[in-house]
Amino acid sequence: MTRRWVVVFGAVVCAAGALTCAARPAGAAPSGPVAGPCRTDPPATHAGLVPKTLEVPIPYPVLTVLPPAAAEPAPVRTEMELPSDPCVNPCPDLTDAPAPPPSPASRLGIPEILLSPKPFHFAIPGPGPDPGQVPPPPARVDPPIESAPLSAVRPTPRIGAVTEVAKQTGASSVNRTDKRWQVDGTDLGIMWESAPGEIATAFGDTVGRGFHPPGGMGLDWRSNVLAFSTDRDLEDGMTYDRMVTDDRCHAAEVLSSRKLDNVEVTTIPTSGFALGARQYLSYMSIRTWNSIPGTFFTNYGGIAYSDDHGQTWTKDPYARWDNIFGLANFQVSAMVPQGDYVYMFGTPNTRLGSVGLARVPKDQLLNTTAYQYWQDGNWTPVGGFGSASPIVDAPVGELSVRFDASRNVWQMSYLDTGKAALVVREADSPQGVWTDGTPTVTAREYPELYGGFIHPWSSGSDLYFNISTWNDYNVYLVHATIE
Repeated sequence: MTRRWVVVFGAVVCAAGALTCAARPAGAAPSGPVAGPCRTDPPATHAGLVPKTLEVPIPYPVLTVLPPAAAEPAPVRTEMELPSDPCVNPCPDLTDAPAPPPSPASRLGIPEILLSPKPFHFAIPGPGPDPGQVPPPPARVDPPIESAPLSAVRPTPRIGAVTEVAKQTGASSVNRTDKRWQVDGTDLGIMWESAPGEIATAFGDTVGRGFHPPGGMGLDWRSNVLAFSTDRDLEDGMTYDRMVTDDRCHAAEVLSSRKLDNVEVTTIPTSGFALGARQYLSYMSIRTWNSIPGTFFTNYGGIAYSDDHGQTWTKDPYARWDNIFGLANFQVSAMVPQGDYVYMFGTPNTRLGSVGLARVPKDQLLNTTAYQYWQDGNWTPVGGFGSASPIVDAPVGELSVRFDASRNVWQMSYLDTGKAALVVREADSPQGVWTDGTPTVTAREYPELYGGFIHPWSSGSDLYFNISTWNDYNVYLVHATIE
């Protein structure tokens, strides 16, 4: 399945003092209990760096005549009513399987190592399919070149107290997602306001029964799942009201993937937003995770949309940014509506690139010819997405960007692999100048850290965001104070 490299390599260097992990004032390390809703649940503790089970994928080459992509099957959706008592397991017949007997390795107190052969496809294109009835591409437009000077730099954000609020997913989490939706392990937790008073949260690769970290190892693999919440009191975590489901107590995969390593192994959401009644997801089509540390390879970055409030999604066939020679920008994108435009912040595949910027009128969102890219002080279509000037220098991991209306400030969070930390930056305009990045949480506290997706209802000095850890492979809500 997935094999992602995060900042564990930076944690070793950080511990040696070579990185700037101590940029935040002493005493601001994350703290606070992480408790589930039920007294019968064991405490939600973080897994150690030495795993109980280590599954080692062993790729082996397979020469494949690539079949044409099959038509998307009609999605199956099931509505389920959860018990009012969060401690009641709605589907014990599905989620309360007896624990397997201890392995010889666990009896000896050493990790159990599982060698997992997995095919790595070298694909020869097969005959092309009949495309059938497909809509024509949007009519080409030629947007003008418009001036977009840099704004004055703001003061660098100062981060005060940082608190780990709650474990959001998995066993003993505030949402008991393992019991309610067979989400035992997942990551990311990308949030947007899907409707007034409601937050949608998109997760990446998700596993159910047989889950064993580190990483997303286990059975019942779904490339992504989607939850919704109306919880405004975040001090004790964020409660999910429902997830998109396709069976009893089973979260559905909302964006399909071919699940062929080195062809398309998975599809990962990168941001979400709503325009009127339509929901949008930017996503990346992952070719393979099998690459050098800190990198992965994409096929393209794309946009999907939903007209039934997230129940089913359509990948737009034209709103895509192909990964030319593996170096193209806007593979990992964060898209933010503001004013008359949607702004697209993007990086290449890997967690080592810089941030480019584009904008498009809201009514032309799915027409790639309508995009203007920020280049040296101008919005311009000239040169296309390959000519966007960096607005934030490398290295930048997963992006989360929002416009904080309460402060009239743009805010950005991402994994800085150079600092081995999640950092936050601010600016008065989307193109910047962006402030220096201030660490919020570091690899010193979470050695296998990534993510950092901002909750849209953060305001004033309160910054809430989701983080993931590779050794836990689950999502945690964190609160930071911006002084």
